[in-house]
This record gives sequence, C-alpha cells and structure tokens, in this order.
Amino acid sequence: MTKEASTRTDHIQVFLVDDHPAIREAVADTISQTMDMDMCGETGSSDEAFRLIEKKKPDIAIIDISLDDAHGLDLVQNVRSQYPDVKMIVFSMYDENVYAERAIRAGASGYLMKSEPTQTMLKAIRRVHDGEVYLSRRMSSRILNKVATGRSSAPSFAIDELTDREMAVFQMLGEGYSIQEIQDRLNLTRKTIETYRRRAKEKLGFDTVSELLQYAVQWTYGQGTNTRE
Repeated sequence: MTKEASTRTDHIQVFLVDDHPAIREAVADTISQTMDMDMCGETGSSDEAFRLIEKKKPDIAIIDISLDDAHGLDLVQNVRSQYPDVKMIVFSMYDENVYAERAIRAGASGYLMKSEPTQTMLKAIRRVHDGEVYLSRRMSSRILNKVATGRSSAPSFAIDELTDREMAVFQMLGEGYSIQEIQDRLNLTRKTIETYRRRAKEKLGFDTVSELLQYAVQWTYGQGTNTRE
C-alpha cells in the first residue's frame, strides 16, 4: 500500500444525499479541499443512497430532508436500523426549531441548516465522527432544558404539535406534492395520508383543506425553501 493510500484510509469518509446537483457539487468541492475527509459517494435518491451506503460504508452520511423519492427522516430511520455504524447529519433548509429534535429522534447524530457557513458543516462532521451530537448552541440548550425539567416543554409554535408523520405530509403539501405523490414517497395509503392531513388541519386550527394548503405553501416559503420545480 502506498503512503497516500495509507493516509486516505484515515480520512473521514463522507456520503451525501441531496436532490439538488448544485448543492452536491458545492459540498463535494468543500470536502475535496479538506485534508482529513474524502467524499466517497453522492446521490439524490433515497433508494440509491440505501444501496450505495451498503457498498461504500461511509463514516458519515449527510442527508437532506426533501428528497425526490422519500422523506429524508425515513431514510435516516432505515439507515440507522440497517447500518448502525454509519453516523448521520441531517442537512436542510428547514429551521432547526422544526426538525432538529425530530432528526435526532429518527437516529441522526446532528442537524445542520444549509444557511450555515461551510466551515460549520466541517465542524459538524468532525464532531459527529468523534461520537458527539452536533446541534447549534440554541438547540442544545432547548433540548437539555427539556431533559433537566423532566417533561416536554410547551410547544413554541402550533406546528410543533404535529407528529413526525403529520409534519412530513404538511411539508410536502407545502412543496406542491399531490396526495398520490405523497403516497408514493411515504409508502402509505391514500386514506392514511388524508388522515394525517385532517389531523394537521385540526391541530393548526383551520376549517378547510384549502386553508391548510395555503398556509403550508406560505410556511414553506417562509422556511426559505421553494415549492417543487
């Protein structure tokens, strides 16, 4: 084995799952310029990610929440179940107040917003690789406070009352996906999707589905994301 090959085995192997090619390219460029990391693979597909993670055996998988063929937290749960040695960081445009704790519950070891500087991403990768959980200081304080008090704090926003599945359906409605498309991505029946939609409507205090849809779109734009292209 050459000296270079020996050195590379010590690098943190990073795998990226994001359905935006420009983001994958930017992350790959950042990783390639980092002395202690290698990009071992990338894809925009949940199904392909699951196959490639088995083949590539990365140390860290960076996973976006919004994927073309699945919800990112479903992929996190599946990877956690099948490949427990792979540590994961959820990398998303959605505010950490909405998804960080959900991501940790699903099995991720960190949550990072895409608005953060690239150096923050590198710091998150190193911390998670070292066995730590990476969250912003604000989110860490919020979660630790809940643990210290021994009870869940009151929801900061009405949207916090949504379960993970209700939140996933609400998010995808805001991104412009139809019921059929949400069925396909979440692998659920139409009746189940409609039940989650109804519960979200009731918890958020709307009388009609149209009002819920309008709010979902507004909320999606407010998070800094776009509806589907």
